[in-house]
Amino acid sequence: MKIYVDADACPVVSIVERVAQEMKIPVTLLCDTNHILNSTYSDIKIIGAGADAVDFALINLCHRGDVVVTQDYGVAAMALGKGAYAIHQSGKLYENDNIDRMLMERHIAKKARRASSKNHMKGPRKRTSEDDERFEAAFRRLIMRGKV
Repeated sequence: MKIYVDADACPVVSIVERVAQEMKIPVTLLCDTNHILNSTYSDIKIIGAGADAVDFALINLCHRGDVVVTQDYGVAAMALGKGAYAIHQSGKLYENDNIDRMLMERHIAKKARRASSKNHMKGPRKRTSEDDERFEAAFRRLIMRGKV
């Protein structure tokens, strides 16, 4: 098992690294040239800037049984297709029985945003320590499930 993190603006990198180091699981952080990452534990791969370049690089690296941390539903769907596990930074697991619905909801929301110039959505709420705790608990459960 290896862990791959879509690390562009990912708020849970430190949690992933801490848990992975405890469990002696290798981590690869992937980001584009617009981001700067430092790590004493993880392998860092900087991918050329370009639409979805990091996403495709991550999917090319992951294999069955690996864990992918991403907030991108499309990346999660491709990871699941390869037999990898996928988790959102919120701690929500992407699974074969929920990914189609999530992709459809994303599509509908995107269409709604395009259709209305008045649809100004706020960004995500500020991340809390409870969010981090929820992610860590779900991440640990996912890793244990993958090790079985």
